Amino acid sequence: MISSLFDTFIYIPIYNSLALLVSLVPGGDVGVAIIILTILIKFILFPLSLKALRTQAAMREIDPELKSIKEKYKDNREEQARRTMELLKEKKVNPFASIFLILIQLPVIFGLFFVFRLDSLDDTGLHFDPAILYSFVNNPDPVSFVFIGLIALSSSNIILAVLVSITQFVNAQVMHMPTPSGKSGSIQHDLAKSMQVQMKYVFPIIMGFIAYFLSSALALYFLVSNLFQLFQELYVQRTGARGNTKEDTKNTSASVEKTA
Repeated sequence: MISSLFDTFIYIPIYNSLALLVSLVPGGDVGVAIIILTILIKFILFPLSLKALRTQAAMREIDPELKSIKEKYKDNREEQARRTMELLKEKKVNPFASIFLILIQLPVIFGLFFVFRLDSLDDTGLHFDPAILYSFVNNPDPVSFVFIGLIALSSSNIILAVLVSITQFVNAQVMHMPTPSGKSGSIQHDLAKSMQVQMKYVFPIIMGFIAYFLSSALALYFLVSNLFQLFQELYVQRTGARGNTKEDTKNTSASVEKTA
């Protein structure tokens, strides 16, 4: 049941979208088609991505207020939770927006993985199965699995893997994370700090290894996704969380003082 739904709504649409793009790209360059497909997917998810990034930015803005609530009601967990929910409601912040975006993207990543899994490729690359193609999608001919004439997408590529790792690292540096709450030396503070270090330094390395051991086609998707996400983050930082003005910033500062 789940497998059938996955094939119908994720795998087959991605498979056909790629085939259609390959047939439109000069020379049938699969790498160029992957870039276009990635950008299209990102634009489709852009409203959700933008909302998630603005939520993260908003959470950073109200972080002082959250810390103030935790400190003020540290001996009353029920009141602390109530005040926190009131603050989130007042600021119209949904802390689960990022989780929802991740859940939406995971099936897409799995769909791309099955399209580009190494056991479906040979030395000449990917062969589209006419039985999977929609009636209005022609089987691409020619199909070039050598991206811009340099990178064979049918095998692993260390250059793409390193670029994935670098762009993931840059994204982690650009994304300003809130200072861990709690007293230094406490379990909560040390755990939050450890998570930040892993997100900034360990996760990019892990992504690099994943990109290397999977096909270069999927690594190219990760690379373009990282670049798109970087531009999204810079856009949000430039425009401000939810388009806040200076007056909003003053109101936030006043709210911090009031909470304290």
